[in-house]
Amino acid sequence: MTAYIIRRLWQMIPTMLGVVLLIFFLFNWVGGDPAQVLAGKISNPEQIENIRKQLGVDQPFWRQLIIFCQQIVTGDFGRSWSTNEEVSRIFATRIGPTLTIMFPLLLLETTLGIVFALGVAYVRGSLTDRAIMIACTFAMSISFLVYIILGQWLFGFLLGWFPVQGWSESYWKNLVVYAPLPVFLALLVSVAPTLRLYRSFFLDEINQDYVRTARAKGLSETTVMFKHVMRNAMIPILTNVAIALPSLMIGSFLLEKFFSIPGLGREVITAVERSDFPVIKAITVYLAVFTMFLNLLVDVLYKWVDPRVEFK
Repeated sequence: MTAYIIRRLWQMIPTMLGVVLLIFFLFNWVGGDPAQVLAGKISNPEQIENIRKQLGVDQPFWRQLIIFCQQIVTGDFGRSWSTNEEVSRIFATRIGPTLTIMFPLLLLETTLGIVFALGVAYVRGSLTDRAIMIACTFAMSISFLVYIILGQWLFGFLLGWFPVQGWSESYWKNLVVYAPLPVFLALLVSVAPTLRLYRSFFLDEINQDYVRTARAKGLSETTVMFKHVMRNAMIPILTNVAIALPSLMIGSFLLEKFFSIPGLGREVITAVERSDFPVIKAITVYLAVFTMFLNLLVDVLYKWVDPRVEFK
């Protein structure tokens, strides 16, 4: 396993180089001139040129690329162009609220998806199975914005169960008071497709020969479902979690914007509105690195879930 991990880490280097080049050229050639954005509509060429010098975008592309690579290696992306706050400090102070929303959402989505999908697969073909699949299809057809607006109106304004907006310095208060409503609304959106997908994983395993052999040996249906079917279905489930986690993090940006949560999501949206390239570049690089290490972690977990898996 050690040789496999080293080889995978070595393979990340060319992948990361490709990501860096793509980010650099997109922001320098497609993103437009940030000096004109920061200067505003009422400006003159001298002001724009001074801003370009302050930002360092007046240097040759190869020099800007070297500086960008140095920033990635050192983890110092400079300061925000719009607020003059250090990018590293922005991430250090905003990552907490984002994780407060994302981790409970990931844990609940995965757990509920597995439990519900296993239960639906257990009663496969029944009226309950069909009714749940229809309900999931209906839930997936509604926009996330509808859930947010209706949830804020019903649970916040009408019933008064949860605050619609707000955040505090206390982690436990945020987790108990401010996070439940956005997490609950996100679950309403994410559980339906997760349940349908995991159900298909379980049904694929149920039709395998080893399941029929287990039943022929006299094992109960509960033992077959939990000991054999669920264990063998965990590999595609882990793969799906690895694929969905970066998207889940990006999806939390919308929650942070609507619920005024001071996390990375709201900061990134603000940076996009202001063409604050250092912040956008940093989150893009961090998200790429996070995705690569997450895929490596999931590959290692395959061996833990199923000892028959071999690393080559």
